[in-house]
Amino acid sequence: MSTPALFTPLTLRGVTLKNRIAVSPMCQYSATDGVPNDWHFVHLGRFAIGGAGLVMVEATAVEPEGRISHGCLGLWNDEQQAQMARIVAFLKSQGAVPAIQIGHAGRKASTHRPFEGGGPITAENAKPGEAPWRTVAPSAIPFADGYATPHALTVDEIKVLTGRFVDSAKRALAAGFEVLEIHGAHGYLLTEFLSPISNQRTDEYGGGINGRMRFLLETVEAVRAVWPADKPLFVRLSTVDGTPGGWGIEDSVVLGRELKARGVDVVDSSSGGLTPSMEAANKPAPLYQTPYADQVRREAGIATMAVGLITQPQEAEAIIAEGRADLVAIGRAFLENPNWPQDAKAALDPEHIGDEAWPAATGYAVKAIKGIRKKFELA
Repeated sequence: MSTPALFTPLTLRGVTLKNRIAVSPMCQYSATDGVPNDWHFVHLGRFAIGGAGLVMVEATAVEPEGRISHGCLGLWNDEQQAQMARIVAFLKSQGAVPAIQIGHAGRKASTHRPFEGGGPITAENAKPGEAPWRTVAPSAIPFADGYATPHALTVDEIKVLTGRFVDSAKRALAAGFEVLEIHGAHGYLLTEFLSPISNQRTDEYGGGINGRMRFLLETVEAVRAVWPADKPLFVRLSTVDGTPGGWGIEDSVVLGRELKARGVDVVDSSSGGLTPSMEAANKPAPLYQTPYADQVRREAGIATMAVGLITQPQEAEAIIAEGRADLVAIGRAFLENPNWPQDAKAALDPEHIGDEAWPAATGYAVKAIKGIRKKFELA
């Protein structure tokens, strides 16, 4: 039996992943002043121990006002960078490629943590020491009822924010990350510029698709200029808004071609998040976003990562084996089972599973328990 496609290596520029399994960036809302702590170290480290080829740190803000909540990570100062470096070193020690997603929450910033009720922070409902802050967007259009009207960015302010992405990219490099992802999805700032629903500007950053893509493309160009040529650059996109009159898959194909021309290696193909109505129009179901990754890959000629309720090894294997995407990003299934890759290997290639994929500290014990199980199964 040949090696399952899911467990074949993938080389992107000068970086080789040992398999096609990525840990999707999953916000933990557990930082203080944007600084990673022991929770983040253990949360991410367990996935590397479990055998993931790529482990991506959650959405990390390029400035304080770019955080979704007071509990979100950031990468704008030395303390944050130092704690990121600690996590990176451990991920590498376990054979995983460390990645980080950098972004800005735009008009969806300044909210409560989801496990504390979510929704916008106001002067009336703010927790002590966690005041609301001004949100920004391409146009002065709130995300939803109850959200503050965001400040419409000036052209000069847009240029400053591109610089913030560059600064965070430099810090990510200094911390040792091997893969960088720019967050252009889920209704956050870069997404807001892409969609005609949230971008009603009449200057060079609005209007037709070329104007609406400008901020993202300029940011990609600026980041690619400081991110080494031998390291991959990803961009996460909401390939469809899921909202009538918004951004569609055909737009993402056009954007995918432009991203490839500017040195982007992988489009991380997600969807939705621009408006609260998205879920009704793009209802989550197993593999519901995989067709987007497939279409962008085929029509834009760029590698893609499929994400979205991929939970079963056989599903992930089919996506890679059929050429529908180059990577699969696992999120919630990893939270339920940090050893998802090990179990997937056993399910897909039972004749060749052994303890070699496990860390030395646990592999000998895994081998022993397998031997005991086999003995009693045969008895």
